[in-house]
Amino acid sequence: MDSLTDLAFRALPDPAPLAMPVQDLHAPRAGFAAPSTGPANIGMRRLFVIGSAIVMTAAAAREMVLVLNVGGVTVLGTIILVLFVSLFGWIALAFFTSVVGFVSVLGGRAGLDIDNGPDLPVLTSRTALLMPVYNEAPARVMAGLQVIHESLAESGRRAMFDIFILSDTTEPDAWIAEEAAFLALRARVGSEGLYYRRRPKNFERKAGNIAEWVGRFGAAYPQMLILDADSVMTAEAIVKLVGAMERHPDIGLIQSLPLIVGGQSLFARMQQFAGRVYGPLIAHGIAFWHGSESNYWGHNAVIRTRAFAETAGLPTLSGRKPFGGHIMSHDFVEAALMRRAGWGIHMVPGLPGSYEEGPASLPDMAVRDRRWCQGNLQHLAVLPGRGLHWVSRMHLLMGVGSYITAPIWLVFMVAGIMLSLQAAFLTPDYFPQGRSLFPSWPVIDPVRSMWLFIGTMSVLLVPKLFAWAALLFDPVARRGCGGAVTALASILCETLISGLLAPITMLRQSRDIVSILAGRDGGWQPQSRDGVGLPWRDLVRQYWAATLFGAVMGVSAYLVSPSLSLWMLPVWVGLVLAVPSVAVTAGRTGGRWLRGVGLLAIPEERVPPPVLLRRMQVLQTLLGEPAPEAKAARRLIAEPALLEAHLRMLPPARRAHLDPFDATLLLGLAKLSEAPGLDAAVAALSTKEMAAVLADRAGVERLVALAGVA
Repeated sequence: MDSLTDLAFRALPDPAPLAMPVQDLHAPRAGFAAPSTGPANIGMRRLFVIGSAIVMTAAAAREMVLVLNVGGVTVLGTIILVLFVSLFGWIALAFFTSVVGFVSVLGGRAGLDIDNGPDLPVLTSRTALLMPVYNEAPARVMAGLQVIHESLAESGRRAMFDIFILSDTTEPDAWIAEEAAFLALRARVGSEGLYYRRRPKNFERKAGNIAEWVGRFGAAYPQMLILDADSVMTAEAIVKLVGAMERHPDIGLIQSLPLIVGGQSLFARMQQFAGRVYGPLIAHGIAFWHGSESNYWGHNAVIRTRAFAETAGLPTLSGRKPFGGHIMSHDFVEAALMRRAGWGIHMVPGLPGSYEEGPASLPDMAVRDRRWCQGNLQHLAVLPGRGLHWVSRMHLLMGVGSYITAPIWLVFMVAGIMLSLQAAFLTPDYFPQGRSLFPSWPVIDPVRSMWLFIGTMSVLLVPKLFAWAALLFDPVARRGCGGAVTALASILCETLISGLLAPITMLRQSRDIVSILAGRDGGWQPQSRDGVGLPWRDLVRQYWAATLFGAVMGVSAYLVSPSLSLWMLPVWVGLVLAVPSVAVTAGRTGGRWLRGVGLLAIPEERVPPPVLLRRMQVLQTLLGEPAPEAKAARRLIAEPALLEAHLRMLPPARRAHLDPFDATLLLGLAKLSEAPGLDAAVAALSTKEMAAVLADRAGVERLVALAGVA
């Protein structure tokens, strides 16, 4: 197994291809029985959560009508009322999800029955661990895979798993670095059950990456566990997920709750604290009322391979990008399609040992959010699909709502300023039409509006107190967060920082919505996870408009009414301070200082689990190794073993290119034929041309010849 012939997938015995038909969203669907794993009282659970949210929203709407109706109904008041009801309904549903999550956490119920005892289940089938990668730092990818491999070996279950690295990397330097890192990983842990391949054409992106593997090798594996490039999972978590899948034959997907870890910047540490303290409460809540109609978050989840292949083939949406084309946010849709066919989709928030990393700064999160925003807006075309479960439709609608609420909030605030302006400067109509003893004077009830504001803020913030209260009943988590008092101080700190950044996010997401509606495709950008600070010049360029908008909003509110300016203080101050806020939260200095005083701590940071500690050790070792030649072509020439492995890992000619007349490759080969030497060739080829040449055996051989090696 140590020979170079088994480096790529073609060394595996090809099973019978597993068909993955494209699903028709508009075709009638046959009825399927509900999964047996759904709670018996799921209807009552949903009635309580959704019904309570509706009742609370109706009560808040009544109060808003009374606030606005002092001087009679106006068009502007009606607009504000509609916007308020839509926004309040959103936060009311989250509030009652937190309520049932709090009860669920205290009661120890965690959705699907997952055996959390000390003994691991005996597995009877093989599982594939799939890690799709796209222009990621190879050291991080391989460090995570190494500790997963080692954890499985220590558990005695290693033989039941194969690991596949599914590369869609387009940067040639990153691609060759991946291959070198893969070879080094095999040298460290052994080659058995460890495979790598890069697709020459990343058709349909991540969804197509996984679908290609399913079609070629899925038939050999009853389950596949999807990892992200920053995922780390313990053997206990992996084996228990697979064991649950084997015990429940009508379950199609089980999603774990990955905790965000490893944050160094202030922004990353804030995100991981929020995820660690608030996340379990929300996850238990959605598991409580979602039942077997839960959702899929794209990674750290185990999927029944044949069910996925038969029911989750994604259609291509009609129309042009950004709304048409391949579905970008594929995970929600895949879960909805699997549930449509009768398979159970479950969340298991109580299973420990599932981890991921988060973005290091607000601009890094913005890159990811732009892609998610476009993908979630595409779900509007999926919503009318026939046969979807109504809870699946709610998931799709909530995914859309997570982004369109930003412009709704923005319009709501602007309308509030206009209403205040109207009340302050519009002269009363002393002679209204019809009979009236009093003039018509558009005003609002200031006392009632104050109490409504306090109530709305309570609905937003009380779930954080629920999370703190739940923390008090968990000794390990409480100590890991620094104790009850320090944890409460951390919640206040996180609330302050996130409140300062929220208006910036609101404005950016609103801009993204406008950009998408204008027809601009955001593409697919890799995510940065290192908090190393950002240049002030770049920050000023990105956030000067937010600063200007905040200043205009603050001045406008003050001119209308000084009290209005005070009410809107968190919004316009957050925008005015956009550049320094983003700069401070993006660097590690603030994160280290807060860690030094004990704030924003999480248990996994104070006492890292062995798998995270081991990953940190492996990553530091890999990053400390001497830096090799960065340029792909020169590195291949300088490392004969890597060159040989690269040639062996190239797909056979029949699979090398989807287009036999690849214009990029032909142009690259033409430039190579005219280049006098390797340096000239490297300088002449574009990034795409170099990638195409490196994916072609004749192109690689020509590069070698130019270097004078052969």
